Amino acid sequence: MEVTSLGYRTDLMMRRLGGSQVSDRGSHLVVRTPANPHYWWGNYLLLRERPQVGEWPGWVAEFAREFPQAAHVALGLDNVDGEIEDGAGLAALGFEILVDTVMTATALVPPAGPADHAEIRALRGDDDWAQLVRLRLALHGAGDNPAFAEFAARKAAEYRSGVEAGHGAWFGAFVHGEMRCGAGLFSDGLGVARFQNVETHPDFRRQGLASALVHRLGCWGLDRLEAEKLVMVADPGYHAIRLYRALGFRDVEHQVQAQRPPGAEK
Repeated sequence: MEVTSLGYRTDLMMRRLGGSQVSDRGSHLVVRTPANPHYWWGNYLLLRERPQVGEWPGWVAEFAREFPQAAHVALGLDNVDGEIEDGAGLAALGFEILVDTVMTATALVPPAGPADHAEIRALRGDDDWAQLVRLRLALHGAGDNPAFAEFAARKAAEYRSGVEAGHGAWFGAFVHGEMRCGAGLFSDGLGVARFQNVETHPDFRRQGLASALVHRLGCWGLDRLEAEKLVMVADPGYHAIRLYRALGFRDVEHQVQAQRPPGAEK
């Protein structure tokens, strides 16, 4: 199956760099991440065609056949216009429909203001990577959720392995020694680099940390990774997308995901 979506092509790049298994079934891809079973978008089906009215239950059943132990269901659509057939029918099955914006840049514009109160640098050592996990837990309010805590720790370990293998870097913005903003950037060496998880602690937003960090990390990727194109996937309804546009990113397509959290069956 040839994937047309840049968003999913770079997602699959990330999954392969992270050790996931990708199986081609012709009409869809099966993506598995045995090392992190709680990672919904590491364990999903990517569908070649948009399902028509009445076809969604069949894909839910196909997901169950491929992932019999999974409590979630995750279905991606390889189309770039953001359209979905029978969205009401999908919602009636308990799904959330996410339509993100895929953005690219070949050069970056410096941020409007400096973040001089922060030290922006690559993560180094166990404490920095532990701080990445703590930032994720603080951001998502999931400190009392063991499944999410396990997921976050395993994702950090995967990203660290990718950094140590030379596939990219994870930068943090540190204020008084504490990581308050972070993001990763990775490439398989074929000219495209994908950002991962631009996250800012809730108490440190609107201080210029994310703009400064994305700019610094993106310039690092254009230079050190020899990337010709930077890819960012963003929620069109979240304020951060304006930040990325100000840095030089431009909207190029949409990415559609349908996910059903555990216990959301109807």
